[in-house]
Amino acid sequence: MTNPELRRQVINIYKELLNIGREYPLGYEYFRTRLHRAFSSQAYLDNEDQIRKGIARAEFVKKEIEML
Repeated sequence: MTNPELRRQVINIYKELLNIGREYPLGYEYFRTRLHRAFSSQAYLDNEDQIRKGIARAEFVKKEIEML
């Protein structure tokens, strides 16, 4: 079972990215499907260190998108 705090962090960053995606140049639907695919591909992770690295990667992507 994963750490509830990590789960909350993953859900929060997902929601933040979805909100940012509303203004994505290629459209919200394009962004949402790719975001969902990216998060789904990592759903198997159960190692807390790997989950933290994934969260850090998502934060980096968030900053990059905000700069667009």
